[in-house]
Amino acid sequence: MSVIKNHDVQSINLSTSTEKAFDYIANPVNLEKWTGAFKNADDKSALLVTPNGKLKIGLETKTNKELGTIDWYMTMPDNSVGVAYSRVTSGPDGNAIYSFVLIAPPVPLEEIEGTLAAQIGQLKEELIKLQEILTL
Repeated sequence: MSVIKNHDVQSINLSTSTEKAFDYIANPVNLEKWTGAFKNADDKSALLVTPNGKLKIGLETKTNKELGTIDWYMTMPDNSVGVAYSRVTSGPDGNAIYSFVLIAPPVPLEEIEGTLAAQIGQLKEELIKLQEILTL
């Protein structure tokens, strides 16, 4: 019996303070600057760009600055909800560490592995871009 992976966890060191990293990442307007999938994002919606086309989705960003959590809830046109969880923490050098839990999107089970595998690679690239932006 094979087990289908339904999530991935990645992290990156950021050469900036936890406060600066948190403020930047928690602002949904910045999503299009460091992600490949989000365009025209604000505190209520976004345009999600996928290999299969573009979708207007509902977007809710839930944050807790004290805990460093930044979570996104994405409501698809069919009312299914995708989630992404992340956290900014302070590293031993005082700089921020950003961790991201990527959850498989709400698609049929047979599509999860391929979709998640593609998203894992994309997330790695996005975290590197975020690191470059916050190092400037």
